[in-house]
Amino acid sequence: MKILTFDVEEWFHILDNDATRGEKEWEAFDYRLDANIDKILEILDRYDQKATFFCLGWLTKNHAHIVRRLDSLGYEVATHSHLHQLVYEQGMREFERDLENSIKSLEDITGKKVRAYRAPGFSLRQDNRWVFDLLLLHGIEIDCSVFPAHRAHGGFAKFGTDKPSLIVSNSGVIKEFPMSIDRIWFQNIVSSGGGYFRLLPYSITRMLMKRTDYSMTYFHPHDFDADRPYVPGLSPLKRFKNRVGSKSALWKLEQLIKEFDFVDIDEAVRRVEWERVEVVHLPERRRKQRGKCYG
Repeated sequence: MKILTFDVEEWFHILDNDATRGEKEWEAFDYRLDANIDKILEILDRYDQKATFFCLGWLTKNHAHIVRRLDSLGYEVATHSHLHQLVYEQGMREFERDLENSIKSLEDITGKKVRAYRAPGFSLRQDNRWVFDLLLLHGIEIDCSVFPAHRAHGGFAKFGTDKPSLIVSNSGVIKEFPMSIDRIWFQNIVSSGGGYFRLLPYSITRMLMKRTDYSMTYFHPHDFDADRPYVPGLSPLKRFKNRVGSKSALWKLEQLIKEFDFVDIDEAVRRVEWERVEVVHLPERRRKQRGKCYG
């Protein structure tokens, strides 16, 4: 099963960078999202392809028309947080406010329940697994945040599986679609989105996708924008990783859609035999003295 998803954010929503830290800094940049969304939707329409769009709640301030457009075209709208901050830099209350704002903002636009969540930068780590309790508390049924390997923004290396699974937390059970891990050159990488997707030749991406029965993709609109300005404040390495392969990325995306059968999250939930997947039991933690939230 191959799942097609997009993390809908602007080109300046870069994590771990002081020049793009938050809303105050974002005001200095021009918007480029409309043109990049157009490129994606043109390809999806050409192949009658479904996808799930993980949208920032922040979009409803200046890009509400994009969220409305995605919904009106029949695409599934999920949440990618409100203000695109690293989860492990947030406390429980801060995370919960951000989650509430994102869900309300998106549901006010679409009139539909937001069922799925993905953390910015896959920054959900083992030490902030309380996130699952808060997701369940606010009606999220599906999570796509687990990166079951080490990475710059944390990762959940001890999660134990890179296949669809059920997570049992203090508050209940949530369906998890983790990132699919590729093993190449004796390393664990993710070739189905981000920098590795843009960097690797299409032949390698195709080979890696062919040899697995589960692939979770994550593309950003700015992945396909070779003319976007350079993001200020990035180190030479991060600057390279941010731009490499942008010229050929749209062609690669189209080739994948032509060659493979992709589904959105909604269809993936229906296809998984949940009674047969691995069940991940998160360790019990001491209860905090507030509602259903645990520390």
